[in-house]
Amino acid sequence: MSTHPTRSIALFALLALLMAATRIHHFAAIPDASWAVFFAGGFYLKNQQRWAFPALIVVAFLADWYAISAAGIDFWGHYCVSPAYWFLLPSYLALWLGGVWLAARRPGLRWASLGQLAAALLVSVSVCYVLSNGSFYWISDSWGGADAQRSFAGWLANMGHWYLSFLRVTAMYVAGAALLHAAALAASRPSTAPSHAG
Repeated sequence: MSTHPTRSIALFALLALLMAATRIHHFAAIPDASWAVFFAGGFYLKNQQRWAFPALIVVAFLADWYAISAAGIDFWGHYCVSPAYWFLLPSYLALWLGGVWLAARRPGLRWASLGQLAAALLVSVSVCYVLSNGSFYWISDSWGGADAQRSFAGWLANMGHWYLSFLRVTAMYVAGAALLHAAALAASRPSTAPSHAG
């Protein structure tokens, strides 16, 4: 989906603001929109991905740094910041590429493309989740300590605790974005009502 540079910057700013505002309070009443932001970024900003994707990564990092530091905790010593933290890069890239894939097939995002939207979202969220959850489970000392006994069955059980929650939150935000997109398309269509001469 190609967009005017000014519109691209406005869309980026909106996505970055949404992510920063919700990511800082990750477990607050308003859930973190980060996963949906990267998916939507791939859809709307695929032609600007050389700067938009890295810039959103920086926003995510700064939001994490702010939230942890504001709590008086050393960023690098925090529970969530471990070698697994860097796996967020390919995890978020999976979401971004899901949006890119969808944009390449349905640039207009019509009602007929809802099946493709659902498929792209399900696959990209699942890949993101396997990468982020798997890296945290297998290589982070934060999970169960350095001497934790890890197993494939234990990992599957661990994944099952959070997967549906992450999928539900991401789908909620993406559904909201799709409704806004559909409303904007409907508003931009010229009126088909017949004109009456006086």
